[in-house]
Amino acid sequence: MAAPQSPQVLPSPPLDAIDDHETGVGLSDAQLSQSRCQMLDLVNRLQSTGYTFSNTPSVDAYKSFCRRLLSSNSVQVDIDLPQIAVIGSQSAGKSSLIESISGITLPRAAGTCTRVSLQFIKDPTGQPLGQACNEDFGPIIYNKAEVEERIGRAQRAILNPSSSRSLFLDGDDEDLECSELSFSSNIVSLAISGPGVADLSFCNLPGLIASVSSNRGSSNDITLVEGLVTSYIKKTSCIILITVACKTDLENQRAHRLAKIHDPEGKQTIARKHEDDFFTLTAPWSELDTMYHKYLCTRNLVERLSSVLSDLISKRLPKIQEELECGIIATCQAIEHLPPAPLTDPVNDIASLLHLFTSDLCRHVDGVPNQKGLLQSIHPAQQRFRKAIRDTAPEFMPFYRENAEMRFLPCPQFLDHEEEFETSSAQDVGNASAEEGSSEDEEAEAPATIKGGRPKGVKVRCKVIYVDEVFEIAHQARTRELPGNYPFVVQQTFIKNIIAQWSAPALIYLGAVQAILSGYMKRLVTKHFQHFGLGTLEQRIKTIIHNHLKDCFACMEDRIKWFIGLEALLFTLNQHYLLDYKEKILAYYKAAREDDIRNFVTKQVKALSDEDECLKGIPKVLLGLTEMGITGIQPDDIYKILPANEMAPTISIMADVRAYFQVAYKRFADNILLAVNYELVQGIEQDILKILYMRLGINRPGGQHIAKELAQESAQVADKQQDLSKKLEHLQIASMELLELS
Repeated sequence: MAAPQSPQVLPSPPLDAIDDHETGVGLSDAQLSQSRCQMLDLVNRLQSTGYTFSNTPSVDAYKSFCRRLLSSNSVQVDIDLPQIAVIGSQSAGKSSLIESISGITLPRAAGTCTRVSLQFIKDPTGQPLGQACNEDFGPIIYNKAEVEERIGRAQRAILNPSSSRSLFLDGDDEDLECSELSFSSNIVSLAISGPGVADLSFCNLPGLIASVSSNRGSSNDITLVEGLVTSYIKKTSCIILITVACKTDLENQRAHRLAKIHDPEGKQTIARKHEDDFFTLTAPWSELDTMYHKYLCTRNLVERLSSVLSDLISKRLPKIQEELECGIIATCQAIEHLPPAPLTDPVNDIASLLHLFTSDLCRHVDGVPNQKGLLQSIHPAQQRFRKAIRDTAPEFMPFYRENAEMRFLPCPQFLDHEEEFETSSAQDVGNASAEEGSSEDEEAEAPATIKGGRPKGVKVRCKVIYVDEVFEIAHQARTRELPGNYPFVVQQTFIKNIIAQWSAPALIYLGAVQAILSGYMKRLVTKHFQHFGLGTLEQRIKTIIHNHLKDCFACMEDRIKWFIGLEALLFTLNQHYLLDYKEKILAYYKAAREDDIRNFVTKQVKALSDEDECLKGIPKVLLGLTEMGITGIQPDDIYKILPANEMAPTISIMADVRAYFQVAYKRFADNILLAVNYELVQGIEQDILKILYMRLGINRPGGQHIAKELAQESAQVADKQQDLSKKLEHLQIASMELLELS
């Protein structure tokens, strides 16, 4: 048999729909217990997707039920329901066995009606369908003589999926010379109803084959049939009924070996040899004791099948209920993830989506408590920008260039609490560092470190500004100044050169924020519009947002230029901080300078501070100052009373520039961060609803037509919505059926 046959049994029709009736056949024997019949009837109703009748439905209702039954998608696709799978080799007597125990192939009971349908599990290309589809194949049959012919026609339709089904239903009843397929996973499904017909569900699978002829079939058919059989018998709820010829050794049968693989203990496997007369007339079967006769002949097989099937159903009921509930939950979740069905007013639909989107956008711009939020994503770029501006600090050295080889500059401890970044020596005030790609002569040695990881000192070998270079620049700038005085243009030149370096980090930061914002906006647009229509609205809004973001970016670029120009006007009212920084930095540079030119004084100051030894000079000076009424003097203050050297004005210029940088870079960094947040981050949200309405055009003349085009629904989404809704309905009805029995 080329395609599996899956018989299903319907409820008995009303008496006025049939001619007469006979006694029960096979599993329809009235001697079966009431509870067993209920079990079998329950599974049959579940396979019928839960459609039920009263005890005596009308003829029209019964016929309507028959039409709907196999045109629906059975819950069997989603739930593993108990059933019998009849397997065996070709010509092993499977069809004859089925006929003898239930009358399925050629019903013998008068008044029995049969409905034939095609159940498609795979499409014509062989790809699995998301949901099994049933298709009626002709009208209901009331004449048993027509059943065999209808089944043959249905099989030919299954094996030729690209041809019209009507060709096989209404055409000549002849086999084609060559079918498209030798075997198929799709099913010829029968629904049989009549008085005394058993509530039974089983599948008559194609016979296992060992070889194929050269002019018919394919070498792949052997594997295909075996895979088809395996797909049924591997289920835990499947009873395996093996048929073998009487003179065949069961152990040597491929069907038996497959059954042993999937049911090694044989709890759900029943083997049956064909021909009942064989057992009564042939030794040693005819000579067995009476107690063994219950295991022989079709009548006893019927009783055994009924018992095993009903017991399996009873055991599986709790698990079936659990699977149904899980299936209902999963289907509801799948429906929730689908876009809502389009309404009759697309303009209002789009307007509602736009309002929800802009409201959500405003919430994200204001900040959401999520580590992947918009503001949180921008924070690392802010830190990199501030560090880049901090790295432009002038690297002044209070040493002569010619003596730089052996000079060290200690870290400025008074700035430790202000630096938030792990910086190299070149990024510390007045420290030098090696630049990547510099020549061998300009490479810096790794600095020694002290507790806290801060550099203890750096050997000066990189490009920095030395005191003699500052002196030369200042001297060249003199006009009519008195000796020891230099024009302010010297400090101004140094500061403007530093400020000129701030444009690049600011633009890099702006680009980084734009990239972050662009990606974030795309994801937000997708979240709100991905399920609307065919996706045209989503793409349109992404384009509008992208162009709006470009406008905000261009505006912020101009704003950065404006800030750079503003900083070139050297000014601050934070004079207290400026003077405090200058005093500390001046002392810092002077100490390093004095250490360079008056090393003997430095040694005495350090020796006294470290209490390694007590020299006479420094204590005497401190004592004399105290006697003069000058108190609170520390050893480091000795440098302030030393005679000024010729580089004192130059050191003061260096301190002016470095102190102003400390005030200005913080101001500039904060201003840029605030401006980018205002112009770009918050700017993307400003007037966005108005911009979307204007550029989409849905509130202008012709907007209804535009909205209708944007709201066109995807055929795939509509089909999926319909399939899931049907699936949910089937599962819910099946669950109710099961609860009623419980």
